[in-house]
Amino acid sequence: MPELPEVEALKDFLTENLVGHEVVRVLPVAVSVLKTYDPPVGAFEGSEVVAVRRYGKFLDVEGDGGLHLVTHLARAGWLRWKDRLPDGPPRPGKGPLALRVALETGAGFDLTEAGTQKKLAVYVVRDPGEVPGVARLGPDPLDAGFDEARLAALLKDERRRIKGALRDQSLIAGVGNAYSDEILHAARMSPFKLAASLTPEEVHGLYEALRTTLTEAVERSHGLAAGRLKSEKKSGLRVHGRTGEPCPVCGDTIREVSFSDSSLQYCPTCQTGGKPLADRRMSRLLK
Repeated sequence: MPELPEVEALKDFLTENLVGHEVVRVLPVAVSVLKTYDPPVGAFEGSEVVAVRRYGKFLDVEGDGGLHLVTHLARAGWLRWKDRLPDGPPRPGKGPLALRVALETGAGFDLTEAGTQKKLAVYVVRDPGEVPGVARLGPDPLDAGFDEARLAALLKDERRRIKGALRDQSLIAGVGNAYSDEILHAARMSPFKLAASLTPEEVHGLYEALRTTLTEAVERSHGLAAGRLKSEKKSGLRVHGRTGEPCPVCGDTIREVSFSDSSLQYCPTCQTGGKPLADRRMSRLLK
């Protein structure tokens, strides 16, 4: 899933390639992709792009007519830029193509989504705040005003495990499954620790890990073309998606806890005092 650093890089890439150009076609291909119908998607056609912004993991393309094309790539979605789009309209079908945006230059981009769970979402709205997911976003962790005191205030009444709290977009915007693993590894903190139980020292360590991990990921992605962002993200991860590999800090074996629709990775030595966390999926199978 694209998270804050990748969406920030996509925002920069689209700012460079879209702003000042006219959108001549917006062509939904997958039935499920378009989440709004008033204004119709065709109303965005003829707009000159004046800005591209990021809200958490949402991308907002603003046209000069006051409309916004807002996209959430979900778990398996991606943006594929083409200097020259294929001639003719795309054919609806079972492929990954969900929506195509064409410019007056002949360039443009496709929104694609792999897999069978179609959750990629596109909205045409007059204000990004009309998108429910944008309206309920918490603060952006890279905003200048997001300081250690703000993080402490957000967590002090959270009775959830810190892994779940970090992924809650209404609490902190932009952090998903991968970067929450990376942040907790950098903070040397168990993903199962209760958020409200953190000491001031632990909040300080978590805040530093949060800002540093995301800032470094944004810097690694800066200036990359859209097609290279996925591989850059994967290459920069230290524990997420690396089950069975040695921890780059201590050399212990990275372990995994699996859930019904996701998994987390962690280092026992760095994060849990050397104790493996219970994998509830495996525990159920062994009963």
